[in-house]
Amino acid sequence: MKPAGSKARPRTLARAAAVQALYQCEHAGETAETVIDQFVRHRFGRMAGMLGVEEGEVPPPDVPLFSRIVRTATAQQDVVDPLIAGVLPEAWPMPRLDPVLRALLRAAGAELWMTDGPPARVVINEYLDVAHGFLEGDAVQMGNAVLDRIARTLREGEFTDPVRA
Repeated sequence: MKPAGSKARPRTLARAAAVQALYQCEHAGETAETVIDQFVRHRFGRMAGMLGVEEGEVPPPDVPLFSRIVRTATAQQDVVDPLIAGVLPEAWPMPRLDPVLRALLRAAGAELWMTDGPPARVVINEYLDVAHGFLEGDAVQMGNAVLDRIARTLREGEFTDPVRA
């Protein structure tokens, strides 16, 4: 996964790692705390002191943001999942989604649910950057549409333009 742009961004890397961690939680049936510990000890530790994306290396992500997204997504899954399901097309219920897209929507939904996070448009743009690293075509477009609707539900005050069809 290589985020858009020439320089790695620790917050974008944290979001990409959160998507991977949430995928692992669902796929392996592991708890958020177990997966966070595995990522911090075994994945991020190897990243410390690396040179940079240009040299094929990846600097460490923003670990507190990563941990917070994973914890919030799992702790608030009973809130986030219905938000996602409520804006999905009828033909695409949650279980039918690609598991990586589902993890991405959960991570972004959790971050949008946090009232003290960055503006909704920043969150959407960041997860679209992440989506381009993991997904292709229609899945990215669906993710964009779902995140826009979730953001407008959770952060209505940040949007003055009407919902796009």
